[in-house]
Amino acid sequence: MTAHTPPVVLVFGGTDPTSGAGIVADALALAALGCHPATVATAVTAQDTAGIKQFAAVDTELVIAQARAVLEDMPVAAIKTGMLGTPALVTAVASILDDYPVIPLIIDPVQVSGRGDALADEPLDEVLRTLLLPRARLVTPNTLEARVLAPGADTLDACAQELMTLGCDYVLITGTHDPTPRVVHRLYSNHRLIDSFTFDRLPANYHGSGCTLASACAAGLAHGLEPVNACAQALTYTWHTLKHGYRPGMGQVIPDRLYRRGQETDDA
Repeated sequence: MTAHTPPVVLVFGGTDPTSGAGIVADALALAALGCHPATVATAVTAQDTAGIKQFAAVDTELVIAQARAVLEDMPVAAIKTGMLGTPALVTAVASILDDYPVIPLIIDPVQVSGRGDALADEPLDEVLRTLLLPRARLVTPNTLEARVLAPGADTLDACAQELMTLGCDYVLITGTHDPTPRVVHRLYSNHRLIDSFTFDRLPANYHGSGCTLASACAAGLAHGLEPVNACAQALTYTWHTLKHGYRPGMGQVIPDRLYRRGQETDDA
């Protein structure tokens, strides 16, 4: 055993054979930020960099067994959820979280791919609102997801208020889907806007940007940062992964979660 053991982050999500998104992308981001990723597969997908071909949800008992094997063996410092796929899987994850209420939960409420392909057998809005969002230390919806999760709201500020009313401690609404010259991300807590973060808009469409950001936020919280600082660092890291992204296939650009390694090589 080494003198320093990195904090463990447990991730629930789907596989992606391109490693552009899903639990492999989560693992790359977490490792790049000094964490040990522990990944629980909730679905197996067939996809390329353009979109989803098909997917199959993992049996709920196997998902529970994967998670408990990690939680009973390692001191998990944060839990992050991504693709869950079915209401039964959301329920299964919630049943696990019942036993670990102190571990901060970061939710990426993804239900569709970047191209718009469904990542769930049926809409998960209500079961997420009922079972997972009330447990969240941080939820990271984009503007489209925020409006789906808060259907009674007529503005993004109202969406955040509704999500906080459900029980989310912090709500980070990302602005990449809004047609603005620069991208503005808004962080809410205690029923108010507490900070905003503005970045230059990058020209490409990206595969896996949402899971990169949520995992980077989880890494910050696992390292003991306060949520505002964790979000600020995660947003900066994610922007750089996108800026250094590459296009290995015929579809979207993949973020380079290991871009710092390239810089270190250049500096050597």
